[in-house]
Amino acid sequence: MSDIDDPRVWSAAAPSSQAAELHALAAASLGAATAQDSDRHDAKIVRRLRALLDAEDGGALAALFDAAPGAAVYRHLWRLLTRAEGASDGDALRATVFALPVVVVAALADGAVPQTAPSLPGVLPEAGALAALLRKHGALAGNRTFALGNALVDADALGFARLPRLLARRALDAAPTPLDLAPAPIVLAAGHESVHLRFIVGVAVAAPGVDLLADESTQGWGIPLTQALGAQVAVPGTTVLALPHAPQRLVTAVQTGRALQREVSAQVFAGNALRKFRASVGEPSAVISAHRVAGVPTGGELRLSLSSPFEPRDAEGFRCPLYAADRTADVVQMLTTLLADCRVGDVRVLPGVHADRDPATDVPLLFKADALH
Repeated sequence: MSDIDDPRVWSAAAPSSQAAELHALAAASLGAATAQDSDRHDAKIVRRLRALLDAEDGGALAALFDAAPGAAVYRHLWRLLTRAEGASDGDALRATVFALPVVVVAALADGAVPQTAPSLPGVLPEAGALAALLRKHGALAGNRTFALGNALVDADALGFARLPRLLARRALDAAPTPLDLAPAPIVLAAGHESVHLRFIVGVAVAAPGVDLLADESTQGWGIPLTQALGAQVAVPGTTVLALPHAPQRLVTAVQTGRALQREVSAQVFAGNALRKFRASVGEPSAVISAHRVAGVPTGGELRLSLSSPFEPRDAEGFRCPLYAADRTADVVQMLTTLLADCRVGDVRVLPGVHADRDPATDVPLLFKADALH
């Protein structure tokens, strides 16, 4: 498989002195000659990140990541932020703030009359019933002292700038209560399935030293929760599949959720496109390419195109987002594994970074395998 280039664009702006120092420490850790030196740099970074998480405002934390000079530094700081978020304060009793990523696959039901902007409200009418279901099946390491919010929130609600306010709930002054977060309604697209990412945020209390989030399995409660969520989220005239992941700390949950949404979106695209090709012209070829795209958060994305020399029309394409904490090679591997599972035999991975749009047609650029030399 060809090596694909990273199309993302990293900040060229001068960071603040605090951000510049943390970027330099991360680079020093990555380039350290010994594990001991790397650990020493990382310990300094974690202390600084914990201070940023404890601040009243999350602006400095968001600016640190916005100004990251490259993928390696960003990922290293992100990994250490997950460590800082999970750090304990000795014997102090603190709450654990967590989120369940939920990938929602939704569509208008067959025969439903499309509305102007059909949507799911993003509010769970019986969040307490979901919490009871998790307790019944021993989720959160069997913990029973937790509360779930009734809002399905989007990834922006858990962004770096909002983390300090959310994590302030770790300081206990009463029994755990849900966080007050605004729901993010899910707007449906008429004519096809759409895939959305939402989170259920909760607060739990456990004895010091107990990690409620160590088990990432959904065994026992995954299927019942999927069924209960679908029933609560759907509205008349829609079909909804709500796929929950195990609860995680907030920083990890956002990255996990985005990866799951991307993978499910790719699965939905591939399933629909392959059925179409195989019913008409037979087996398609696949091309994976990297593109620089103005207007997307990281400035770049991957694209998967499916085409056949027996189909003169344009290729069927999937625009695959790249997030700042991703490894590009991991996302390519996800796509190639999906295509192998779908028994697509001809898969090409193009080197280089390509334009967003075809200069001849001004439409998003997709490569057809039979046109490659």
